[in-house]
Amino acid sequence: MVITICGGGHLGHVCAGVLASREDITIRMFTRKPHLWSTDIEVNDPNGKQYKGKLNEITADPAKAICGADVVLICLPGYSIAEELQKIRPYLEKNTIVGTIVSSTGFFFRAFELLPSTQPLFGFQRVPFISRITEYGHSADLLGYKASLAIAVEQTNKKEEIRALIESLFKCPVGLLESHYEVSLTNSNPLLHTSRLYSMFNDYKEGYAYENVPQFYSDWTVDSSELLIAMDGEFQHLLDKLGVREGAIPTILNYYESKDADSLTKKIRSIKAFQGIASPMKESDCGYVPDFDSRYFTEDFPFGLKIIHDLSHEKELFCPNIDKVYEWGMRMLKKQ
Repeated sequence: MVITICGGGHLGHVCAGVLASREDITIRMFTRKPHLWSTDIEVNDPNGKQYKGKLNEITADPAKAICGADVVLICLPGYSIAEELQKIRPYLEKNTIVGTIVSSTGFFFRAFELLPSTQPLFGFQRVPFISRITEYGHSADLLGYKASLAIAVEQTNKKEEIRALIESLFKCPVGLLESHYEVSLTNSNPLLHTSRLYSMFNDYKEGYAYENVPQFYSDWTVDSSELLIAMDGEFQHLLDKLGVREGAIPTILNYYESKDADSLTKKIRSIKAFQGIASPMKESDCGYVPDFDSRYFTEDFPFGLKIIHDLSHEKELFCPNIDKVYEWGMRMLKKQ
């Protein structure tokens, strides 16, 4: 089994390490920075387990990375997906399975446009790991696993075979969803991150600075939960209009086993894998300001939330909370 991983971010590192630790898998890295990578990769999890493996190819050449690959796994932000698909397209074989670790930033929509209509595609509903790089190109921490995973598979009649393959690769129960909508649309990062950012920074104006950097999850607030729940209600209405089967994407309250804003706040604050993650801020002359170059902004507003926002308006739905948060985030990005 030859797997090419596209992208050297947090998830790219952890996926490379976990999969390379298996002797029956050959891993290739397709990255813009091959000179910064070692052939040895190491990943550590919170339980003391260590994954060690060797990368068989580290290259910026798409021909070397893609030719002969059985699976191509894209671990890239939304703004890179179209360009990456265009790079790899000439070297894909007809049976090469092309997938994404993050589906909510437009992968399926771009793949339908740019790849052959017979190219097998898959995408995760939620990322399989919570990941952090410790030394770029060498090591990373796997901060948390998921008890189960779900994927959508399109453009093939071998959906069950691909589901079983992903289950085998990630050693975790994997469910097969009915439609790419069920992974392309999510109330995870596009709502979870953006509601929190709005609650923290909606009063921000140029020249203003904050005294400290709160923890993104450990200092989660009730008003963040209230906004998240309201946005999720609008999101669930969109899913109904699109014909997504009921419960395919659980409500925020159901997913976090909560009943209201107070219990949701306590739950998010208590999740061990979320501990120690700082809010996206950077130091200024007078204190700290939002880091608008962070993927929390550059990924979750113009890609993740944009898809939900645009589809809601296409279906002529009333979504004041999604509108408010999306328009604020895009306004902040344009000012930068």
